[in-house]
Amino acid sequence: MSHETSVWPVLRSVAAVVEAPLDQIAYRLRQALTPLIPHRALVIFTEDCTGRPQKKAGDEDVISRVSIEELDALRANVNEDEPWEGDAVVGGRVWPLLVLLHGQSRALLVIVDPRSSATVDDREMLTYLWNLAARRIQEKVADAPPSYLLESRAASAERVRVTTELTDLQSTTLETLLAALRSPTLDDTAARSVVTDLTAKALIRLRTLTDRTADLVEEPVHQAFERLRDDLRPLTRFKGVDVEFVEPPRDGRALPGEVAHAARAIVRGTVLAMMEQSAVTRVRTQWGCDGENLLINIRDDGGGELTPTAPNFSRLDRQTEALAGHLTVESTSGWGTSVSVSLPLDPPATQPHDIAGWNLASRELEVLQLLAAGKRNRAIALSLRISENTVKFHVRKLFQKMNVASRTEAIAIAHAHGIQ
Repeated sequence: MSHETSVWPVLRSVAAVVEAPLDQIAYRLRQALTPLIPHRALVIFTEDCTGRPQKKAGDEDVISRVSIEELDALRANVNEDEPWEGDAVVGGRVWPLLVLLHGQSRALLVIVDPRSSATVDDREMLTYLWNLAARRIQEKVADAPPSYLLESRAASAERVRVTTELTDLQSTTLETLLAALRSPTLDDTAARSVVTDLTAKALIRLRTLTDRTADLVEEPVHQAFERLRDDLRPLTRFKGVDVEFVEPPRDGRALPGEVAHAARAIVRGTVLAMMEQSAVTRVRTQWGCDGENLLINIRDDGGGELTPTAPNFSRLDRQTEALAGHLTVESTSGWGTSVSVSLPLDPPATQPHDIAGWNLASRELEVLQLLAAGKRNRAIALSLRISENTVKFHVRKLFQKMNVASRTEAIAIAHAHGIQ
């Protein structure tokens, strides 16, 4: 009986991770791991989630300051075959860390300040739960609901805008400094040489960070298609169905990350639905781009009879609509099925959207409305006749409920939900 009793907490931990929604997966994973390895905070870094590559739980002073640059540096030191332990910078200061890398998705798990030595069994359970969580993130993003896709697009667009503005500002400043330091009127040659070198490196670093941010929210069209092909080949190997992949032009416009994910999910679901029909022996999928839309076509060899009312298509249609796209299904007996999808590459127009899932109190909604209107904390405090500290408290609660890490991200998602 004692053995059976000890198994239940483990099974409940596994179930909690498997059933967790995307915005709760870090929290659930931390709950499952804390009895094994007590720790201060937990960070997941996954580029499958383009709008929110970081998923965090734990000490707010740590998770609110974690940067992509820090996580990238950590990942460069980790081997996918075994955890890495050591001291490194996270959230702007050095912490003892336990870091794991998921081999397939390259997702990173960072456990900050683990407070006890784990046994071999604890390490095995940690690795098992992390691999389970990483795979579930991949699956959930591929089949993400419309609301997640919409929020992801809004957050991605806002992040790019802010990063671009900061880059332009800092680049101008540094280039001006370089011009001054290179001036022949400066006689301290040694000082000029050293500072010039340091400034040039700072410029390179700043531009690298900009490119890195762009990589998270955009994907070259041919690379997105290659990932689709790699995903489908193992699934089609044993089905006896020949799947032909007609590649897009390599110089096509890059896809926003959420469009690339949605496109792969739509094609994957459609191809698998076609392959379930015994009369289908060949499926052809093709991507194209007209400069404004990603154009997808999937058709079978004439033996299929899928219809727009097929169960699989209702979910795929919702994913398409979330990105303001269109999906059409044409099926004729003896001629087979052709599925055409058009996904706009630019964000859809702002439209009202359900925010009930945030469970906002009336005061929190008032603060969010003023936040979305561009008001700072002091102006919000004056408008609502409350203290600035109270505003800060409400803003922190909003960040938690909306699962965001910054004002710009909160504003972007609020605008996507029609809050102006």
